[in-house]
Amino acid sequence: MKIEKLGGDVFKVTISGPTKTEHKVTVTDNNHKRLTDGRVKKEELLEFSVNFLLQREPNNSILSSFYIIEIQNYFEEY
Repeated sequence: MKIEKLGGDVFKVTISGPTKTEHKVTVTDNNHKRLTDGRVKKEELLEFSVNFLLQREPNNSILSSFYIIEIQNYFEEY
C-alpha cells in the first residue's frame, strides 16, 4: 500500500494485489480529530482504515473516492 498526499485533505492510496487500484480518500481535520483525537498522523489513520477495509472486501470493491468517515456507514464496527 502506498499513501501520497495530493493536497489539502485529499490522499491517494494505491493498493497492489491481483488488481492494482487507486483511491482518493479525504481526511478532514475534524474527522481526523473525531476518529483519533489527534493521537496518530492522518497517514497512519489511512493505513489502519484501508487495512480494515481489506479485511472485509477486495481492493477492487473499495470506492474509488470517499471521505474516511463514510467507512462507518458501511461497517458499524469501524
